[in-house]
Amino acid sequence: METKKMKIGFYNPYFDGMGGGERYTLTLAGHWSQPHDVVLFWDDPKIISKSEKRFGLDLSRVRVTPNIFKNANIFEKLWQSRKYDLIFFLSDGSIPATMAKHNILHFQVPFASVLADPWKLKRYDAVVCNSEFTKNELDPQVGMNAVVIYPPVQRIPAGRNVERNNQILSVGRFTGHFQAKKQEVLISAFREGYQSGALRDWELVLAGGLLASDQEYFEKLSRLVTGIPVRLMANITNDELIALYQTSRVYWHAAGYGETDPANMEHFGITTAEAMGAGVVPVVYGAGGQLEIVTDNINGMIWQTPNELIEKTKILGEDKKLYEKLVSGGRVRSDDFSVTEFTRAFDVLIAGWGK
Repeated sequence: METKKMKIGFYNPYFDGMGGGERYTLTLAGHWSQPHDVVLFWDDPKIISKSEKRFGLDLSRVRVTPNIFKNANIFEKLWQSRKYDLIFFLSDGSIPATMAKHNILHFQVPFASVLADPWKLKRYDAVVCNSEFTKNELDPQVGMNAVVIYPPVQRIPAGRNVERNNQILSVGRFTGHFQAKKQEVLISAFREGYQSGALRDWELVLAGGLLASDQEYFEKLSRLVTGIPVRLMANITNDELIALYQTSRVYWHAAGYGETDPANMEHFGITTAEAMGAGVVPVVYGAGGQLEIVTDNINGMIWQTPNELIEKTKILGEDKKLYEKLVSGGRVRSDDFSVTEFTRAFDVLIAGWGK
């Protein structure tokens, strides 16, 4: 029996944040839009073109429909949602009310407490987490029976006639609030390494999305980089990001540093896996989901203190044999997080739902 064409809706309260959770949601939306009718619950139709530019995705078959989960009352939400065969929800810590035929609840963040209304939760066919870390730290009411589907990682093509520089790259949204990537920690460490001579011949590039609400934090970072070779690149295109991966040697990540709450740590680390696939060696803070991606001295390096971050980067610049070993190991590991594996896992999850 063939699977019929389904009407599928996607709700993500952070679509305009252009981060890892949005790549996760939109990659799946683009994939399912090939055989199915797919819409995003959002009020700005430009989100499609903005997302295509930011993530390099084909969303030409995806449409935008009024965001009932933000603007409508409970009765309107229930009435409108019942028109869908499947709705995918990225949770902000709550569980939306829905009357769709099938529902998927996705967690990118390990919320310690989720208001799990029994009736609402019963409406969901599956709870999906982006990592084992998220699943294990999530409120057991919703996390206990969750399945883990790792995020899709774009494979960065090898640059033709592109020379790698002593360039350190870090990619993550510019924000000093929830899920902060700790760019100020990286700048401080780089300044220390540069001024001590350990990183004298290196440059640091920080790239990521920037919302108007985070402009003050970005301006703070701009002041911190005075006098040292650090570039801040906000809201760049996917092509520009690929070029940075192709010319960098080392990837830095500091999310979770100084934190004790699992919600404030790196829950997976898409950009770390992207870097590995691009042949850039990751040197990342050892906590959260990063430990599911990077194995120290096998496919990257783990640091616990800024001094370790500086010293391990210095070693990578001096030990060519070790560097090449980690480049090779990183490429192999990144294959485990391919777009193909991601879409296959979701196709298997809903197999039969459209019958």
